[in-house]
This record gives sequence, structure tokens and C-alpha cells, in this order.
Amino acid sequence: MTPAARHFNILFLCTGNSARSVMAEAILNQKGFPNFTAFSAGSHPTGHVHPEALRQIAGAGMTTDGLRSKSWDEFARPGAPQIHFVFTVCDRAASEICPVWPGHPLTARWGVPDPAAVPGAREQVERAFFEAFTILDRRIALFLSLPLASLEQEWIQSEIDRIGRQ
Repeated sequence: MTPAARHFNILFLCTGNSARSVMAEAILNQKGFPNFTAFSAGSHPTGHVHPEALRQIAGAGMTTDGLRSKSWDEFARPGAPQIHFVFTVCDRAASEICPVWPGHPLTARWGVPDPAAVPGAREQVERAFFEAFTILDRRIALFLSLPLASLEQEWIQSEIDRIGRQ
């Protein structure tokens, strides 16, 4: 008899929670189901998801239902889901002081260039979002390939840090 698969909750953090962290949430919820549930939040949420982030998600055949820009305070409150992993996907959020998460989740910095900050023609913006989406998709696929149920916590931490450097 094989042991039951463990369920993990992942929180992707960024400053505005309008692009990278939301795309990561959608990717992991699609590819990691049913063993993973992803959430996203920001230290200073914009209050809206960038339309190009929604286009990238939908264009990859993933649902955009329920995606919204929200504060990380939602995940530090009593009754919030227990978070097992916290990944910061932008440099600004990575340098901020994060709340203390109950249960001491593993953390890593997966810095990705901010596509929402790219000025220029529509084609340049679309390309920046596509590149960010592709980087996140690749890192999440690598993360999902880790045999999490059978590994030591220290090894998992070193592997998720390594993935963030790719």
C-alpha cells in the first residue's frame, strides 16, 4: 500500500500582486492539482490583475476564475490556509520584511523581471509577459518534479533555492 499523497499550499508573493504572482498561482493550480493549491498576494496590492497577465493565463488554456489582487495580510490571519512554501517572485517583495507565517514554511526567492513595468509598444509588453510566464512555468515544472513526500526539509530548501536561480 502506498502512503497517501500529501497536500501542499504554496503562496507566491510580489509587491503589487497584479502579474507575476498571479500567473504563478494560475500555473501551479493547473499543473499541481490535486496535490498543490496555490495562492498569490502582494505587500502593496494594486487591486487589479493586469489584463496582459489574464491574457497569458487564458492563452495557455488555464482558468482566470477567482484571480484577484490581494494583500498578503489575508494569509497571516487566523483561519487562513496553512502555507507550506512561500516564493517571492519579484526583487522588491524579496527585500521587504514578510509576515511570520504559521508553521514556518519553506521560502525561496524566484525573482522574475516585472513585465508590468515594461514600457513601449503592445508587442514589447506582450513579449515581456510571455517571457515572465515562461520562466514561471519552467520553475514550477521543476518544483513539481521534486519528490517532496520523501525528502529532507533541508534538501528541499536547497533545491527550491536552486530552481529560483535558473
